[in-house]
Amino acid sequence: MKRAYSFDDVALVPQFNNIPSRTEPILETWLTRDRKMAIPLLASNMDTVIGDSLADVLLQNGSFPIFHRFADFSVQEQWVKKYAQRCYISCGIHKINEAEKLLELGALGVCIDIAHGHSTVMFKAIERLKKAYPNKDVIAGNVCTAMAYHDLVNAGADAVKVGIGPGSACTTRMVTGFGVPQFSAIYECARIAEKLRIPLIADGGIRDSRDVVIALAAGASTVMIGKLFALTEESAAQKRPVEGSNGGVEAKYRGQASSDFQNDYYGAVKKSIVPEGVDFWAQISGKAQDLIDNLLGGLRSGLTYGGARNIKELQRKAEFIEVTEAYIHESKPRFK
Repeated sequence: MKRAYSFDDVALVPQFNNIPSRTEPILETWLTRDRKMAIPLLASNMDTVIGDSLADVLLQNGSFPIFHRFADFSVQEQWVKKYAQRCYISCGIHKINEAEKLLELGALGVCIDIAHGHSTVMFKAIERLKKAYPNKDVIAGNVCTAMAYHDLVNAGADAVKVGIGPGSACTTRMVTGFGVPQFSAIYECARIAEKLRIPLIADGGIRDSRDVVIALAAGASTVMIGKLFALTEESAAQKRPVEGSNGGVEAKYRGQASSDFQNDYYGAVKKSIVPEGVDFWAQISGKAQDLIDNLLGGLRSGLTYGGARNIKELQRKAEFIEVTEAYIHESKPRFK
């Protein structure tokens, strides 16, 4: 039986550093086989995360919006027309025709969005879209094993999303028993990615800049973030005032397999289907730009501790050690 690790189970060993300033490292990375981004951060393609306002912030910072597939087709058309040649759309297996229409309108590519992406239907969808639109990007996911990553790349994927169950609103692992701890999922897939040279998107489990650094050092080209972006002022999440004397605003974040989402989108929880996600309200953290600045600031510091001027050098020099819960406790501020 093989051992697997989450982000909290590992730490990076500092490397010799000859970089004079934390502003010197370059954060440019690959989103897909042929497309670069200025920063390695993506917002999740979820209905309580990505919308026009957050898309604007992402584009201003050199990222790309990947819009979710749960809006009316007319709304998705508006997104593609508004962000012509600068956005991606999403689709499920049963609406490939709509995705093709959106690609015709000018979307850069499509994210085929399946909870368990290592499947025959995924292979067929990738092959169909790449045959019809060889110059459009196809992002495929989600998977959590090296074999699954390999198979999706062989089918023609231009990037692969890695992560089954680590999201804060996901209960797949608790419901089904299936899933691989996110660090190991990224690390194992990245060993194959080094040879196949198709970018890996680490999707889920990111709580702070530490997790961003570890995910990238483990081999991800980008990280996809849900909850943190959902709790910004610019997210697409439903907002409400916080009751009580402290005031403020909170947002609703939910998994796309939650009963809350299924009741909204389908009118009821699908027959014979057990929800694999939850919904919850949480305090708004602030502006999306502040979140991006904080995450990238931590990443720049991380690159200097890794003696790296860019993400590829960070990955090449990364030395991981296994740690215990005591390490996490020792690493946090202690006021008593």
